[in-house]
Amino acid sequence: MAAENASDTFDIGGELTVHRLGFGAMRVTGPDVIGSPEDEANARDVLRRAVDLGVDFVDTADSYGPGVSERLIRESGIADDAVIATKAGLLRNATGDWIPHGDPDYIRNQALASVDRLGVDSIDLYQYHRPDPDTDFEAAVHAFAELKDDGLVDHVGLSNVSVDQLETARDIVDVATVQNAYNVVDREYEDVLEACEDYDVGFIPYFPMGGGDLGEKRTDLESVAADHDATVRQVALAWLLDHSPVTLPIPGTSNVDHLETNVAASHIDLTAEDRARLE
Repeated sequence: MAAENASDTFDIGGELTVHRLGFGAMRVTGPDVIGSPEDEANARDVLRRAVDLGVDFVDTADSYGPGVSERLIRESGIADDAVIATKAGLLRNATGDWIPHGDPDYIRNQALASVDRLGVDSIDLYQYHRPDPDTDFEAAVHAFAELKDDGLVDHVGLSNVSVDQLETARDIVDVATVQNAYNVVDREYEDVLEACEDYDVGFIPYFPMGGGDLGEKRTDLESVAADHDATVRQVALAWLLDHSPVTLPIPGTSNVDHLETNVAASHIDLTAEDRARLE
């Protein structure tokens, strides 16, 4: 029997209690995150299996597909059993580009579309996917704040932001989470993580393995993995859980076996020696 989610919990926005090891639903779409997956039934099975294993925090975005990931979440029937976070602020095209678009009217429109695709009355956590250099940042955040005031959004999050942008947004709306690229190898946003710790804001580290580019950490990760009879990926996930009490890793996959391996990482207890090696 596969191991269930053993990660401890975090209260998103002070009220949505979730296990800290979540699931990222980007990979349940088609190639290059465009269109539908070849096997939609399998995608729905992966989503349901995640919840069966005790994963109760699922992250997606309107741009995944676009719209495909949100639709599959609705069709899988998990929205009542998990906190669903989605995002707006990026456009897609057929060649797979990710194009920032933070126009406030567009954000409001996308919220309505996401509510419909997810089959919910309101969005648990709605995140600004990436600041748009052609849109005033404060104006975009105000759009998210207004959606919260209107009851269409329960909590507001940010993604791909700096500490200064986080603090600017906090003057406008209660920020529940920040989602930035972060892993044991790439710690560019350590300052953002530290700010989230100070503010009790959840920090959602995406790209948890850095695309497999482990650089100078490879030897240490392999050594720790061998000590725990685990994979390097599992140790990288365990490190994210261990590194800070506000991290909410969201490893994604389109494969049930891979999902179960990821969830099993929540059972790894790193030692002081492990931490020293990986720091």
